[in-house]
Amino acid sequence: MKEFIISEAQTEKAVLVGLVTPEQNEQKVKEYLDELAFLADTAGVDAVKRFTQKMDYPNSVTFVGTGKLQEIKEYVVENEIGLVIFDDELSPKQLRNIEKELQVKILDRTSLILDIFASRAQTAHAKTQVELAQYKYYLPRLTTWNEEMGRLGGGIGTRGPGETQLETDKRHIRARISKLQSELKEVRKIRAVQRERRMKNDVPVICLVGYTNAGKSTLLNAITGADIPANNRLFDTLDTTTRQLTVSDTCQALLSDTVGFIAKLPHHLVETFKSTLEEAAFADVIIKVADAGDAQAAEQLAVTDEVLSSLDCEGIPQLVVYNKCDVANAVAFDPDILLTSAKTGYGLPGLLAKLDDVLGHRVRTIELVLPYDKLALADILRSRGSVAAEEYREDGVFYRATVKIDDLHRFEPFLV
Repeated sequence: MKEFIISEAQTEKAVLVGLVTPEQNEQKVKEYLDELAFLADTAGVDAVKRFTQKMDYPNSVTFVGTGKLQEIKEYVVENEIGLVIFDDELSPKQLRNIEKELQVKILDRTSLILDIFASRAQTAHAKTQVELAQYKYYLPRLTTWNEEMGRLGGGIGTRGPGETQLETDKRHIRARISKLQSELKEVRKIRAVQRERRMKNDVPVICLVGYTNAGKSTLLNAITGADIPANNRLFDTLDTTTRQLTVSDTCQALLSDTVGFIAKLPHHLVETFKSTLEEAAFADVIIKVADAGDAQAAEQLAVTDEVLSSLDCEGIPQLVVYNKCDVANAVAFDPDILLTSAKTGYGLPGLLAKLDDVLGHRVRTIELVLPYDKLALADILRSRGSVAAEEYREDGVFYRATVKIDDLHRFEPFLV
C-alpha cells in the first residue's frame, strides 16, 4: 500500500510540461508554468527546463504528442532528470503510459499540490483533510503505482484465484475514505455549533481569503497582534486560524484566516477542505487579499471569486485588499481597492475604518437616563455594548453608550 501524509523534503531536478490550447494561450501557459515552478520550489524541486506544445486538446494517451514526449525523454536521459511535472491533471491512462515511456517519476499539478499539503499539515484536522484528498486522488490511479502488487492472493486450500492485492488495496482505501469523511462530518457539526454560539452572542466574523502566499497570515498578525507563523511560502496555512479583532471602540469581531487558493485547484480538493473553507460562507464580511506586487493579482482575485462562488458567498459583503504594497512594482491606486502593507502598517487604519463602516449597522451610539429602579438594564449596556460616559443625576444615571441594534428597543423609553 502507498503511504500518505509523510513527505520528505529533498531537492531534485525536474522538467515542467505545459500545453498551449485554444483555451490556454501562450501567455497564460507561461503564467501557469511560472506558478508551477514556484510550487516545485516549495516542494524542494529545482525546475531546470520547460517544455510546451501547441495542440487543440490533450492527447488522451500521452497528454503531449509522441514526438514531444520523445524530445522530453531525450532531455531527461541526457541530463539525468528524475522527475517530470505536468501542469494539468493526468488521467490514470496518461500517467501509466508516460511513466512507461519516460521511466522516471511523473507528477501533475494536483499530486504536487497534495505533496506540499502533506508537508504543511500540522493539526489533526488538516492531516485528516490532506489524507482524504490524497486517497481520492490516488484511488483511480491505483493500478499505475500498484501494478507490481497485482499478483493473485489466496493459497493452498482456497477455491478459485482469491482476491487480488489490487482489489484488497482498493477496498481498504474506500473504507478509509468513508472513515475520514465521517470524521470531517463530525468536525463540521462541531464548527456549526460554534458558529451558532457566535451568532447568538452577536459576534461578527470577518474572513480572510485569497491566493496562497498573498500575506493573509501576516495581515492577521498585524491587525490583531497575534503571533501566527507567517512565511513567504505557498500553502502555509491549511487550517482555519481565528483571533479576536478590535475593529473600533464600539466593535469587536473575530478574524479568521483560511487555506489559500491557487489556479486549477481541483474540485475534490475544494470539497475536501470544505469544513475549513466554509467559514467564509458564514462570515459577516469577507476580505479578499491579493499580492500588490504580483502582475497576476487580478487573475488571482478571479480564482478567489470562483472558489467563493462555489461556496455560495455572493451575498456577503466583500472588501478587496492589495497587500504587500510596500514592494517594488506594486499596483497603482484604485479607489475601490484598499492598499495595505502588513509589514509596515501602511493602510491598516483605513482597513479597520472600512470594516467598522461595513459592520456599523450592527451598533448605534445612544444617550439615555436610566431611573434608579431600572439600573439592571445597565448590565446589558456593559455586557452587550460599551459605556463611554456615566453620570449620576437626580432622576437617574446618564449613560452615553454603544448598543447593538437588536437591543435598542430595551432603551427607547429612556433616550434623551
